[in-house]
Amino acid sequence: MTVFSIACEPPADYDRPLSHWTARELADEMLKQGIVESISPRHVGRLLAEADLKPHQSQYWLNPPPDPEFDEKVSDICQTYLSAMERAEQGEQTISIDEMTGIQALERKAPAQPMRPGKPERREFEYIRHGTQTLIASFNVVSGQIAQASVGDTRTEIDYLNHVQQLVASDPKTVKWHLLMDCLNTHQSESLVGLGGASRRT
Repeated sequence: MTVFSIACEPPADYDRPLSHWTARELADEMLKQGIVESISPRHVGRLLAEADLKPHQSQYWLNPPPDPEFDEKVSDICQTYLSAMERAEQGEQTISIDEMTGIQALERKAPAQPMRPGKPERREFEYIRHGTQTLIASFNVVSGQIAQASVGDTRTEIDYLNHVQQLVASDPKTVKWHLLMDCLNTHQSESLVGLGGASRRT
């Protein structure tokens, strides 16, 4: 049994209530099993790095449902990104919009204490919960800057519509908007489609 074989197995197999191994937990498990007499978490971290093992990380994958128009959609999206610079020169903006939900709004119970000679900055461990928030952010594809950001308690069709309306109102000189977003139901609402139609008519 080595640190590598343990790291490749779920911590629950070793009665540890963890989702992922840490170097400290691996070092502790090796000592517990008597694999080594002494080992530090830092040394375990070096061994894992040399073997290119990252037990603290995970990746997701998704098998999308069959879509006969998939290649055409991918080509259209890629072309929109590739044409963004040229369109910007003609007064058109290309914007990528996405949301992050469930952001915890936390407040430390006490303010941080600044560092002093011989002492690092100190932060209060305990915090006060203020619920969760949703961030809707619009990124300008050409500049890489945030063009518009909205933070609120919910992520509804109205929230998304208001965000897009604020984005469009923020730059009346823009001739045309190219908005890139995923297929979430709030992104396909009648009100949002109506806004797009109204923009085209004006």
